[in-house]
Amino acid sequence: MSAFWAWTVLAAVVAASAIIVEGGRRLLAGRLSARWPGAGRVARRCAAPAFAFAAVTGSNAAMPYQLIGDGAEGAVRHALRIAVIGATTWLVLRIGYALSDPPLARLMRIEGERNRRARRARTQMLLLRRIAAVIIVVLAVGAALFTFPAVRAVGAGVLASAGVAGLVVGIAARPALGNLLAGLQLAFSDALRLDDVVVTQGTWGRVEELTLSYVVLQLWDDRRMIFPVSHFTEQPFENWTRHSSRLLGSVELHVDWTVPVEELRAELYAALRENPLWDRREWMLQVVDVLPNGVVKLRALMSAADSASTWDLRCDVREHLVAHIRDRHPEALPRFRVDSDPVADDAAPSPDGETPANGAPVDGVAEGRHADGARAVPRRDGPAPAKSLRRA
Repeated sequence: MSAFWAWTVLAAVVAASAIIVEGGRRLLAGRLSARWPGAGRVARRCAAPAFAFAAVTGSNAAMPYQLIGDGAEGAVRHALRIAVIGATTWLVLRIGYALSDPPLARLMRIEGERNRRARRARTQMLLLRRIAAVIIVVLAVGAALFTFPAVRAVGAGVLASAGVAGLVVGIAARPALGNLLAGLQLAFSDALRLDDVVVTQGTWGRVEELTLSYVVLQLWDDRRMIFPVSHFTEQPFENWTRHSSRLLGSVELHVDWTVPVEELRAELYAALRENPLWDRREWMLQVVDVLPNGVVKLRALMSAADSASTWDLRCDVREHLVAHIRDRHPEALPRFRVDSDPVADDAAPSPDGETPANGAPVDGVAEGRHADGARAVPRRDGPAPAKSLRRA
């Protein structure tokens, strides 16, 4: 066969492979998409690796190696073999991702009581997909490396001393393997899922991404906090949505003893009924403590559908109760009370034996009277007179 026909056959084989791939793509995006809506999405995602796979396999099958020089034949054959491995890996990964994306998208749209199970299934599917992708890539890299004769010789030596090699690899990859096992433990023990609301190290966040090596928390101000996966298996953390997203919120107020608790309880209930964030499940107002400075502590409990609603509802209730006490019962605002020693009514004689007409001196300072007749007795060596100061 002449060189012209050999290269013509190569071009014809590559073109035929591309035509076959294009026909399959049009079939998936056309007729099959009516029965299976995801077929068009699969065809679009797999088109590029499918064309690459068709081109390298056609070239490997029809390449006229006899027309290539002895020095370049081995290099071309080796390069095409590695290209076939790479294109196959790319195509398999794209097919796997294209087939798993529709169920993952359906799980994201599930709300209500089934949302917890949907988030658990989605977390497990994502981790399994990542594990499968890592395994496929590792196998592909290993297959490509073993096409080199020198690597095959090294591989045989490593297999001969598998125990020592395994020990060395295990020690070197201990953090990565620990995170891998921690990710699997979190996913299949249902301790952490995507979209879970967690609190760790005083940080509140929502699980945005859960991988085999790290967990991304989206904070309330749209910052991202990244933790290693092993952190959630070695350190305690709060999971506010493990069984349900409903939460109880509390508002604490320090008020004077004169506060009308029953009226404030009725006002709390009226405010909750008008607030759409309250899920009408729980509410309560109690006096939970009496503090030494003459102040009582009130705690208002209320329930909401999720953590964000609970936070907003707490802020609304706190503002409403503070405004109600300030406007309707200002005497119930917290006060500081300071007790002083009683002052004797009898006036002490002065050093010269005389007593001023307006009162007796106390420690060298005469007692005076206000315009309303009340005595004002300053003291230099004792506590201040009894008084009531409103807390700022």
